Amino acid sequence: MTFSAVLLAGGESRRMGKDKATIVFDGRPFWQRQLQVLRDLGPEKIFVSARKLPSWLLPLDTELLLDEPPFRGPLSGLTRALASIQTSHLAVLAVDMPFMTGKQMQVLCRHATRRCGVVPVVEGRFEPLAAVYPREAAADFSTALAGNEFSLQPLVRHLVQADKVRLVPVAEEERDLYRSVNEPSDFQGEAISEPPF
Repeated sequence: MTFSAVLLAGGESRRMGKDKATIVFDGRPFWQRQLQVLRDLGPEKIFVSARKLPSWLLPLDTELLLDEPPFRGPLSGLTRALASIQTSHLAVLAVDMPFMTGKQMQVLCRHATRRCGVVPVVEGRFEPLAAVYPREAAADFSTALAGNEFSLQPLVRHLVQADKVRLVPVAEEERDLYRSVNEPSDFQGEAISEPPF
C-alpha cells in the first residue's frame, strides 16, 4: 500500500471569527502543526485542500487543491483530493483538529488494508476528517458530490457497506485527540494565541 495525505483547510471559520488555520497553538499555527503530523506518516505526496488561496505561505513540499464550485464543505475537498492521488490510499486530517498526533494517525494507517480505508468512530459518530480512504472510494465521493446529500455520515455508511472502509472505535482515553475547534471556547483554557500577523 502507498499513501498520500491531504490537509483540509477549506472551512470559512465563521464561528471562530478568524482563519482557524492561522491560530497559534503550542507555539505553531494550526496549519503548520497539522502538516507536520501528516509529514510524519511519510506520504508520497501532501496536498492542501482549500476553498480559496490560503493567507499563509504554502510549503514547497505540498500541492494546493482548490475546491471547485459548487462548494459542499469537506465533501468538495475530499472528492478533489481522491481524484488527484496516484497512491492506493489517502490519509485525511482537518486543520481544526489540533490535538491529533502523528502516532494516532499512524495507528489509523496501520488499520487500512488493500482497497479498504478506515474511519474512526467517536461516541457513536463517524469521524471522517481524521481518516484514511482507498483510491477506490473516489467514485463514491464524486457521486455524493453530484447528489443532494452533502453530509459525510451517510457517505461513510455507504462506504462501510461497500467494504471500502472499516470502522475503528476510538477508546475513551483517545477521544480528545479527535476534538475539533470551531470557536474560542472549544480550547477550554489550552495555550493559544493570536496569529503573529
